[in-house]
Amino acid sequence: MAENRLDRSRDRSQPVDNLNSNEQLKARSRYLRGTIARGLLEASTRAVPGDDTLLMKFHGIYMQDDRDQRSERQRRRLEPNYQFMVRLRIPGGILSTSQWLGLDALARRFAERGLRITTRQTIQLHGVRKPQLRACMQAIRDIGLDTIAACGDDSRGVVCGFNTNSAAVQRQVASLARQTSQQLIPKTGAYREIWYGDEVPYKGDSEDPVYGETYLPRKFKVGFALPPVNDIDVYGQDVGFIAISEGDTLEGFNVAVGGGMGQLDTRDDSYPRLAEVIGFVAADEAPALALAIMEIQRDYGDRVDRHRARFKYTLDRLGLGTFCRLLAQRRGQSLEAAQPYTFTHNGDPRGWQQDSEGLWHATLDIANGRIDGALQDQLQGFVQSFAGYLRLTTNQNLIISGIEPDLLEMYEWRLDDLSLAPRLSPTLQSAYSMSCVALPTCGLAMAESERIMPDLMQRFESSKARFGLDRVPITLRVTGCPNGCARPYIAEIGLTGRAPKLYNLYLGGGFHGERLNQLYASNVSIDKALELLEPLLARFAAERDDHEHFGDYLIRANIVKAINHGSDPHRMIPVKEEI
Repeated sequence: MAENRLDRSRDRSQPVDNLNSNEQLKARSRYLRGTIARGLLEASTRAVPGDDTLLMKFHGIYMQDDRDQRSERQRRRLEPNYQFMVRLRIPGGILSTSQWLGLDALARRFAERGLRITTRQTIQLHGVRKPQLRACMQAIRDIGLDTIAACGDDSRGVVCGFNTNSAAVQRQVASLARQTSQQLIPKTGAYREIWYGDEVPYKGDSEDPVYGETYLPRKFKVGFALPPVNDIDVYGQDVGFIAISEGDTLEGFNVAVGGGMGQLDTRDDSYPRLAEVIGFVAADEAPALALAIMEIQRDYGDRVDRHRARFKYTLDRLGLGTFCRLLAQRRGQSLEAAQPYTFTHNGDPRGWQQDSEGLWHATLDIANGRIDGALQDQLQGFVQSFAGYLRLTTNQNLIISGIEPDLLEMYEWRLDDLSLAPRLSPTLQSAYSMSCVALPTCGLAMAESERIMPDLMQRFESSKARFGLDRVPITLRVTGCPNGCARPYIAEIGLTGRAPKLYNLYLGGGFHGERLNQLYASNVSIDKALELLEPLLARFAAERDDHEHFGDYLIRANIVKAINHGSDPHRMIPVKEEI
């Protein structure tokens, strides 16, 4: 095993010519500056020229075009209808009412498709035009938010689950999620220099001391879960912290490593993977531990084969024992043995929930996270007179939080007046279904996702009702490509786009997010997928045990096999190796 495949952040004297092109671009970018500032001023095109679009991802910005218009514009010899997606960094998804209203205002000013809640518990603005990018970024700054590291080869936004059992533990975990995010983001002055116009002295090799000039080999995702709720799909994170608490006391976290959803259908050595629990850490050590693990990925991740650069592949290549020894060396001690925990729920709470301190919270169902048109107006009207705060969820919903008991009835009336009350009680199936954006703007999409969901949901719910399963939740997730943004490989039913109108159908994931699903049928249409599901739903209705979930039934009935990449995440692995 190579002691360090290519640690460019530590040793800049070695040539980078044998690295993949993305690594070479980062190495010569002057810590993510490139020529972005010059490209923003280029008036002859709506695009940012050259390779700077790759660097802009580190700043939270994707250049896209309207693919519905691509062929017609090409026929007319026009450049694509370029526009930009701006993704915010909102650790834990918590927003004040003033921040929500600020986001609403800047979305109306700069975006063409309202606001969209993502599966990473943040907000995306779609359809921002190049001449308005700087003003948009400064408007985001003015409401106390930013977009740094929302995309790119770095630590993405840190997500945090929601559990009303202990409000004190919830606050402490959310605070640690914010601290972790702040510790892991890049520190380059390029962000303030390009978007805010600040004069930032270039510091050379000391500009970003943790990341170095080539940053990470690929994206890196961290999440905090609060059992018994696994709403963030903690086993899908590169690093997952599973809160262990007793009453209102947060004792620490079990640590899970190596999760990741994306795969390439064209490579046998590409696969989704579940994180493995490797031990326990005290609560206040979580941010530093996340940094130590990220630094191992920085130093040992594959910088030659970009498709094998995610942390899950690094972990499989090193082996769990070697990784744990490296981690113990860097920390100066091994992790303690993992502690028992249980997950009983995957998804957001429905309707009204009262926490341990008496405050009320309510989940508003937001189909596919899309907030525009009438819904945007309704939410604006509600938040203008709301005294609590807002919480985005990784399941693309919005929780109105922190409501005093004596104000509850008033807010119930207000929700009803604004026609928002029905969103407190969505259909059971819609509460367990997700999709990614896909077409027309995502450049990776091979098939539709968000735009087909209303019809797919109606047909799937009709099938369930026919077999008396309308009160049985089944996790259903659809993506326009195999990249896995909506976490389809953990779902009981997953559909991933392969080509226009064609999908791979995956079955048998764990309802609590504890088991990967398996490929059941390749290159099928939505019609064919529903046709294949009909007899399985019929058998499930006739043969299921009490309270048995669909994925578990498929395994028990030997319709699909329970096979995971990586170990069973519930196999607690205490790390006791000496340094």
